[in-house]
Amino acid sequence: MQYDIATIIQGYAQGYFLMADENHALGWYASRDRTFIPLDERFRYPKSLQRVLNQERFTIAINRDFKAVVAGCANRELTWISPELKEIYWELYQAGWAYSFETWQGDELAGGILGIVIGGAFIGESMFYRIPEGSKVAMVKLVQRLRERQFVLFDAQMMNPHLERFGAYRVRDKEYQELLNKALQRPCSLL
Repeated sequence: MQYDIATIIQGYAQGYFLMADENHALGWYASRDRTFIPLDERFRYPKSLQRVLNQERFTIAINRDFKAVVAGCANRELTWISPELKEIYWELYQAGWAYSFETWQGDELAGGILGIVIGGAFIGESMFYRIPEGSKVAMVKLVQRLRERQFVLFDAQMMNPHLERFGAYRVRDKEYQELLNKALQRPCSLL
């Protein structure tokens, strides 16, 4: 099935995101307050993670195995990534909108973050790990990359305790829309 990629990107550019419910029915969602991963000095992580980073156990790749990252993100008891949404992510990837930011240990995929890039906005859809610390290292390295490439925002959509440990914070819808509009004007590239 072919999806209307332009309309999907337009939805994300307006602040909506796609999710499937427990019956795999796909819908557009919005949140009155969004969660951002800070791209400034507010970003933090546990000291134990610094030791892991210093050991350089993981290498970073972008889009080395996009489908495996999507599968890893969907591999949960309760998942909002339906088979149809996997297909949409694949089409977004092929069109140059969706990315997998990955950590590898040798030839083994350790973890990754699935996201959509529109201008200077990185919209994080999901993350997973197979090897402990794999997704946390991906988070730190992705933030470094987004800073280097002068992205405006890293939208993590919804708060959870895991993201809070990285300094994630909430923004109200009005501020979100202002920052998103600013981000859309900035031509950034993850690659």
